[in-house]
Amino acid sequence: MKLPLTTLAVAAVLATGAQAQGLDYPATRKVEQTDSYHGTAVADPYRWLEDDNSAETKAWVTAQNAVTDKFLDAMPQRLPARRIYTELYNFERYGVPFKEGGRYFWTRNDGLQQQNVLYTAKSLKDTPVVALDPNGFSKDGTVALSGMAPSRDGRLLAYGVAGSGSDWQTWKVRDLATGQDLEDRIEWVKFSSASWTADGKGFFYARYDAPKEGAALTGANYFQKLYYHRLGTPQSDDVLVLENRDDKEWGFGTEVSDDGQLLLISVWKSAGSRNGLMVLPLPKGGFAGGKPQAITLDFDAQYSPVAAHAGQLIVKTDQGAPRGKLIAIDLKNPAPARWKTLVAEGPDAMTAASAVGGRLLLSYLHDAATLVRVHAADGKRLSEVKLPGVGTASGFGGRWDESETFFSYTSLTTPAEVHRLDVKTGRIELFKKPKTAFDADAYETRREFVTSKDGTRFPIFIAAKKGLKLDGSNPTLLYGYGGFNIAITPSYGVTAATWLKMGGVYVIASIRGGGEYGSAWHDAGTKLHKQNVFDDFIAAGEWLVKNKVASPATLAINGGSNGGLLVGAVTNQRPDLFAAAVPQVGVMDMLRYQNFTIGWAWATDYGKSSDSPEMFKALYAYSPLHNIKSGTRYPAVLVTTGDHDDRVVPAHSFKYAATLQAAADTGPAPKLIRIETQAGHGAGKPTSKIIEERSDILAFIAHTMKLEVK
Repeated sequence: MKLPLTTLAVAAVLATGAQAQGLDYPATRKVEQTDSYHGTAVADPYRWLEDDNSAETKAWVTAQNAVTDKFLDAMPQRLPARRIYTELYNFERYGVPFKEGGRYFWTRNDGLQQQNVLYTAKSLKDTPVVALDPNGFSKDGTVALSGMAPSRDGRLLAYGVAGSGSDWQTWKVRDLATGQDLEDRIEWVKFSSASWTADGKGFFYARYDAPKEGAALTGANYFQKLYYHRLGTPQSDDVLVLENRDDKEWGFGTEVSDDGQLLLISVWKSAGSRNGLMVLPLPKGGFAGGKPQAITLDFDAQYSPVAAHAGQLIVKTDQGAPRGKLIAIDLKNPAPARWKTLVAEGPDAMTAASAVGGRLLLSYLHDAATLVRVHAADGKRLSEVKLPGVGTASGFGGRWDESETFFSYTSLTTPAEVHRLDVKTGRIELFKKPKTAFDADAYETRREFVTSKDGTRFPIFIAAKKGLKLDGSNPTLLYGYGGFNIAITPSYGVTAATWLKMGGVYVIASIRGGGEYGSAWHDAGTKLHKQNVFDDFIAAGEWLVKNKVASPATLAINGGSNGGLLVGAVTNQRPDLFAAAVPQVGVMDMLRYQNFTIGWAWATDYGKSSDSPEMFKALYAYSPLHNIKSGTRYPAVLVTTGDHDDRVVPAHSFKYAATLQAAADTGPAPKLIRIETQAGHGAGKPTSKIIEERSDILAFIAHTMKLEVK
């Protein structure tokens, strides 16, 4: 049902339109390109924008940015929003500590450093020293630390480096005593960390072959192989441990067991949550070759190894238990018929599990908020970790023979604080609590429940100033994701804090496609059921309007990556419900996404246009690029992307923005694209770029709503 525009909404749209009428979008050349999908002809007039390295595309990017910059510069909200964002971003932030080789490691950012710095100390009372400072990697801060793994004796650090937001990584090894790098250098790594053997002589990692000149990194030549690198030898001598040329969707995650005797290999296929599990014995804690043995390669469920202890492998799985359970597998006889349930499936979704101090720490989501329970090695429930409130807790890593672990806790209005937990005594001590300019006591968060189109009930979390007046006039920003089994839970972010301080209401929606209620909840938002995700998000918007938190004139939506797809699809389906929409690095071309870099891996959630006429029809029906409607008044739209994004390639956003700008009679509200140069999908983005981009997004939304920002 379409909601009528209120007088306030009409006034806001007209005001925005008057300001936007002076926009002169760059002309985007069209080409004669038509593809046939199961007998249906689909035009693709901006196919040339898929080549982001061509001179013509680069000129288009420059022209688009010029128009966008001119518009953003003219907004009176831009500088105040950036000032507030910078002020709130400037606080000391800590990562969750972990211990290896008698050393503690954690990251810290003093507030406005471009990249987090890695520190180490032999005790928590000692003054920490810098183990690695990525801020020296490049002058502009765009080269980031992408991963790290200390050796078991704490002497060496394997670490990954990624530049300009790319997923590609180069791995190096640093001697922590001297601060100098060894000669070891590992190239062509992506979607992998490093796992040291207990003897410290080398580590396992996954990589791709170096691409041949001019070859596209997709399809048959774009698959992972698992290697072992022995220190002091060239990468060309690394030992191939595992590959599957018959199924090139295989990828590998590795972990060496606490006792050093076993390599645990998670075999992933695409981006789905179902995986295989293999093991490789490591005699005397070192690599001696051998062929990994399969525990299961059915890819029928998720299998996450938790611990190898007393001849058995403890695994978190959703096999036959959509909300998750814990099982024990006898390593001498790992046949599925002999698997033993340690902790049965319960009413809440089990999201993580770890083994510390002879205990099992199980994290659950109860209506999208974290609960953590402690169990004995035999599965018996012992206690529950007392968290500070209704929010999100993460961490809880450690070793089987050490009772110490650390975790972070956060809520929509509480910056992440780090705690130390002794799992045997249950004692919790505060390790670090950040001091910020955000007055959390002035705001409150409440959880409400929304009913979707088909009757499905899901939670939303609303953060607002205490005493919020419910008259529909509140500038409200609704965020969602809805995919890949990723749970959206309440956690503090500077974007939300800035919006709150600007006078707005911030809302997150825990919709289908995520992992908030287990694998069935995820499956209900995939492939032929993907429309459920959009229906949920629309229902959240309608709930906010119906309950007078916001109105169509004061409601904006935002999401990134799969969330960018969400925003693009929902904007097409209900343009009347929102004043502004900001899709970030979104998957916008659902017919061709699988043709670029790692895009083929997303078919587990999306399906592919080539799969069947039914699958093509479903994708074509919601694809943001293909459903922009001429003759329909659209909200103000700001598309954001990075020209170095090699995960969701910028062509998605380029083609979507060009189509949106060319559509006839979509109303006077601006349709802009902000293209960050020397930046990628988001990981490792320097602080300065984060502040600039996200404050621009909030200023754009505030400008659309005529919200004065001081």
